[in-house]
Parts: sequence; structure tokens; C-alpha cells
Amino acid sequence: MSSIRYFLIAVVVILIYSGASLAQESVALRAGHLIDPATGEVSHNQIILVKGGEITSVGAKEDIPDGANVIDLSDAWVMPGLMDAHVHLTFNAPAGGSFVMEYLTESTGFRALRGVRNARLVLEGGFTTVKDIGNSANYAMADVRRAIAEGWFVGPTIFDAGKIIAPYGGQVSGISPEQGQPWQYEYLDADSPEDIRKAIRKNIYYGANTIKLVTDSNTYFYSEEEIRAAVEEAGRAGMKVAVHSFGGQAATNVILGGAHAIEHGFGLTDEHLKLMKEHGTYLVGTDFPLNHLEAMAFGQRNNAKEISDQIIDRLRRAYEIGTPMAFGTDAVVDLTDMNRAQMNIDFVRSWIAAGVPAPEILKAMTTHNSILFGIEDERGAIKAGLKADIIATSQNPLEDINALRQVEFVMKDGAVIKHEREDQ
Repeated sequence: MSSIRYFLIAVVVILIYSGASLAQESVALRAGHLIDPATGEVSHNQIILVKGGEITSVGAKEDIPDGANVIDLSDAWVMPGLMDAHVHLTFNAPAGGSFVMEYLTESTGFRALRGVRNARLVLEGGFTTVKDIGNSANYAMADVRRAIAEGWFVGPTIFDAGKIIAPYGGQVSGISPEQGQPWQYEYLDADSPEDIRKAIRKNIYYGANTIKLVTDSNTYFYSEEEIRAAVEEAGRAGMKVAVHSFGGQAATNVILGGAHAIEHGFGLTDEHLKLMKEHGTYLVGTDFPLNHLEAMAFGQRNNAKEISDQIIDRLRRAYEIGTPMAFGTDAVVDLTDMNRAQMNIDFVRSWIAAGVPAPEILKAMTTHNSILFGIEDERGAIKAGLKADIIATSQNPLEDINALRQVEFVMKDGAVIKHEREDQ
């Protein structure tokens, strides 16, 4: 073995074990302003003690252990890490183009490498937990998650939907019979309750830890019975079900079938939103700002403004009705002036335009997502016994949610990922 290979292996080993040791050491964070997103309350001059990746205690008079690494955030606004319920870390759709070209030109390995890059970017941007909702080729995200878990790379906690389950054809149309079924690179065709159960088992076998269905990308859509079969099958494995649906009877079936979340929901009526509130169905609205829509196919069709107005109106109505809402983005077209983390944060523009107060936006990005993911006893707050996923900003996001555009400190599972304030 060459000396260069020995050197590279040594570097990798050092990186892996140094990251692990950082998570194991005792850390004391001096938090000047500690935010509880669930209540909107702020506690001042708090000490957060972290050991073994978990928060061990929080209080104003905590004793700092000898030898602890003390991090000074005494003039910062400290809060739990952000969460995004709808990302596609391995995917980048061509602006105005066809998804099919991505199936033909990008390998699963290439998708995985994009996923590794975007995973680090979103983590450094303050998103410590995300739900990757599909479009990851032939289970690329399962390998990204494994590589992060092995310590080869840093990234957020990832819920991975595997391949998207849909009625025949996935989310593409117009494929000639001679060309076969290229959508199966990212989708599983399932056209009965039995098919759906089999597809869920296949996804779980290949590493998925959450489930996503698409119901109304064609004129045919899933019945209430089929949605219920998905919820029951996923539930046996302790997993939740999100369903892509825009509205109409398809959305009604999703709600009555017991799905945990509707993704997008641009065409939801007040009756839908009230029914979601009654059943506890979360809206993951993927509330695209206008500039994102203009960069996508909507820009080429000259209806970006119309879609933007529809999104803002639906978001406003959902907030006023009291529909459970979780923050989700769906950034799939890389903008030239933003990376993935910056694009995700940019979605707060729509929430602001809809009149949602900053504390409620922050709650949707933390508390509500932790409940939707089923991890509220593990992550989503800063209290003893929870994982140490902690971020900090120099400005107060409860007054201006745009403060989250400048996350200066990120801790993930007790390891410091980013600390810009150290250089100030």
C-alpha cells in the first residue's frame, strides 16, 4: 500500500474519531437568551450542559463540570435546531425541464454525492433534522444516511422515504409504451391496498424510515381504503405516512384515510383545512416564494404569480382556521445565488406574506415538526434528556424570523458543527 493511501486512511480515521470525541466531551453553553419555541417564552442567562450528545441540564445556576468546554453564547439567541419536513437532498430538477432526463443522465452514485453535499449545507444552515421525501434514485438517501451514521460525513438526522409510492406512472406522463417504465427509478407503482403494503415493505427493506405516497398526479387517485392500508402497514413498523395531494376528493381521501400529513395542498378548501384540524392531519405546505416558482416550470408557463398568490392565500387560511402546520420546503431547482440551506430558509417569505407571526413560524420549524416526525421525546426542544441539537443567532427570531438567515452556531448531537461567533 502506498504512503499516500496510508495518509488518506489516517486522515479519514482522525476525522471520524475526532467528531465522535467532540460529541462525547462535556460542554457548557452560556445562553444569553434561550428560546422555547413551544411557548414563545425566553429565559435569560441560562447554562446548558451537554454530555454524550445529550442535554444533561438547563438552568441559571448550573455547576459547570471541571474540564468542560465552555462556549460563550451570552449575547446570542439560542434555540433548538430547525427541522424541514419536505426536502429532496439528492435531487436537482432542471428548470422547466422533464424529470425523465434526470432518470436517464444521473446515476444513483451521483445522486448520493449531491445528497452528501446538501446534507452538510442544510446542517450548517441550522437544519438539524429533515425529512427527505423521495426522488433519490435507487435508494441513494439510504446510503447517505448510513455514511452520516458511520461518521464519514456530517449531516442532519434524516427521515428517508425511499422510493415514492404512487398509482401507475409515478409523477410523469407521456412516456411511450416502447420506452418502458423509467419512472420506476424513483417510484413504486402500487394500484391496490395489497400493492401498497408490498411497496411499503420493499421501501423499509431497502432502508426507508418514513413513507410517502403521491395520490393525484394523474386523473386517477387513491381511495380512502388505499390510504388507510398505507397508514396501517407503515404503522406496524412505527412509521408515519405523508401524501402528496393538491386538493379535491383525493385530499379528502387522504385525510379520512388517516395519513399524518398532506404535502403541498395548494388547492385545499376551507372545508379540507377544517377537516384536517379535526383529524390532526398536518399541512406541510411547501410554500414556494415567488422567485423559486419563477425559476421552475411555472416561470416558463407565466403563471408563477398566480401560484404564489394561491399558496399565500391557502397558508393564511390554514393559519386562521388552526390547521396543524409543519414547515416544509421542497427546494428542487438550485438557484444561482443560494445554496440549499439558504433556499430552505427563504421559504419564510411566504409565511410572512400570509401574516403568520414569527413565533408561530419558529414553532412550525421546531415543535410542530418534532411532533409530526414522532420525535418530540428525543429532539425539538432544549431540555434535559433530549439530544443536543442547538443553534444560535445574533438577532431575535421571535421578532423577525429573518434572523434565521444568519445562523452563527450549530450543534448536532452534542458536536459543534459551526461556530462563527468564535471569530468575532
